[in-house]
Amino acid sequence: MRRVLALLLAVLAASHAPAQKAPSLRSYFADASPVREGGVKVIPIQTPKGTFKVWTKRFGNNPRIKLLLLHGGPGSTHEYFESMEGFLPAEGIEFIYYDQLGSARSDQPKDRDLWTTERFVEEVEQVRKALGLGKDNFYLLGHSWGGILAAEYALKYGANLKGLIISNMMMSIPDYNRYAAEVLAKGMDPAVVKEVRELEAKGQYDNPRYMELLIPHFYAKHLCRLAEWPDAFKRSSAHANSDIYVLMQGPSEFGASGRLEKWDRKADLPKLAMPTLVIAGTHDTMDPAHMKWVAGQVRHGSFLLCPQGSHMSMWDDQRTYHEGLIRFLKETDAGRKTVTFGAP
Repeated sequence: MRRVLALLLAVLAASHAPAQKAPSLRSYFADASPVREGGVKVIPIQTPKGTFKVWTKRFGNNPRIKLLLLHGGPGSTHEYFESMEGFLPAEGIEFIYYDQLGSARSDQPKDRDLWTTERFVEEVEQVRKALGLGKDNFYLLGHSWGGILAAEYALKYGANLKGLIISNMMMSIPDYNRYAAEVLAKGMDPAVVKEVRELEAKGQYDNPRYMELLIPHFYAKHLCRLAEWPDAFKRSSAHANSDIYVLMQGPSEFGASGRLEKWDRKADLPKLAMPTLVIAGTHDTMDPAHMKWVAGQVRHGSFLLCPQGSHMSMWDDQRTYHEGLIRFLKETDAGRKTVTFGAP
């Protein structure tokens, strides 16, 4: 009886553990670098094709919560994550921008053999080591393609993670393609879909008409639903490396046809043992029901639905996205494995 009572008291104490005190303003913006560069750190990356450099930028300082951001694409940039600046600093959360090799401020080699998921995973591990991130503070957020990369990293190097966030990404490209064809395409004007498919069949992805059709009929509904796309998102799109994107994803977000076409990790999800938050948007290019299912397959999964959100939920459902992310980071830092979010 005494043992049972002791165990019960321990459980109650853990469930009511006080939240960790946020860093002071001075400590959050502390910079001990010999030459202060605004948090920028350029990191050499070893690859089978030689050594290249990737660009990172730390925002804030929190010894317990360090969030590394993996952008989408492949070949996009960190810029569309700038929405984080409106929410995370006020909560004392450190986050790190990072342009993957081939993107924006990082080196952009032309060797096509570099653009594989496996090599990108090793790149992230080298970035982690260079930034001094570890199991006591390292949170990894991957959005879109970054969600694939984050999942692959977690499957190989999960012991390094304090928490994982898979944002707006299904764990199966074949399922994603089925959702695009059987759900999203059927919600579009059949005449538009017909013309899009005709252009694709002819390989005319560079034909201006292709995006003239997709932007108002697909991207404006499922990629970013704001009437005016944010400057950060437009800059990120303008700076994207289309060579990498087309090679790995395909020519558009209207399904995948590149090197990632057969990627599927559904069967491996139970191997993910770290606290994991899955974020979805009701209007996403990705199936929100699938992403809710993903949260139930990992060992310690939480699910956040952005009811007004699309693929870029950090922009078109900002408060739901960022406040949910902040709550997950703080509660897992306090020792909780899962977080329950109310119905939107």
